[in-house]
This record gives sequence, C-alpha cells and structure tokens, in this order.
Amino acid sequence: MQMSPVIAVHLAAAASALALGPVVLWARQSRTQRPRLHRALGYAWVTLIVMAALSALFIRDFRLPNIGGYTLVHLLVPATFFGLSRAFWKLAKGDIRGHRIAMQATYISACIVAGAFTLLPSRYLGQILWGQWLGLA
Repeated sequence: MQMSPVIAVHLAAAASALALGPVVLWARQSRTQRPRLHRALGYAWVTLIVMAALSALFIRDFRLPNIGGYTLVHLLVPATFFGLSRAFWKLAKGDIRGHRIAMQATYISACIVAGAFTLLPSRYLGQILWGQWLGLA
C-alpha cells in the first residue's frame, strides 16, 4: 500500500490538530490563563484543521458506498467549516462562551469523530493499524 501525497498532507495536518487541540483549550481553561498562547496556538490549530478539511476533499474512495467518490465521512468537511465560522462569529460578537462551545464541538467532530471513522478496518489507516501493525484484520 502506497500513501499518496494528499493523504500524507491530510494525515500530518489532522494528527497535528488532534494533538494541538487540547493544548489550545487548556491554555484558556487552566488555573493560570494564557491568552497569548491560546491565540497563537489557536491560529495554528485552525490552519491545521482547514488544511485537513481541504485535503479531505481530494481523498476519494470508490470502494465504499459513495457519491462521486465522497463517502459519509466527507460530510464532516462542511460541518468543520460551519463550526469554525460559528466560532469566529461568536468571538466577533464578544460571546466567549459561545466561541468556546463551538470550538469544542468542532474539535470533537473534526478530530475525534472523523479520526474514529478513519480507523475502521475498511479505511486506509484502519487497514494499516488493524492489518499491518496489529495483524488482526
């Protein structure tokens, strides 16, 4: 199995966003708040998640149930952009609580849920994890 450059970019951006997300949330929620760290890492996280979402549009799978190569997991791409738009709209209105909720929901849907889907045995990373590394599939 060969990893295409698009999948490599997507995997790097998504894995980095997955790891960076909790740090961004912690920088604002910890006992000692760090607003500059939160803002800087937040911009980095948004950049990574946008890279992951855009690169996902170029990853198509014609083996699974699909429409033009796009599977159900691709529905998380517009959900990600909606969540980011909502979070920044809330921030612009000064609704910090709404911003926090929107960003937490975006992190959960774009990183945790989408990541879980990629580990299914029928997906590329699932085949690597379950088949090659663990020898279970």
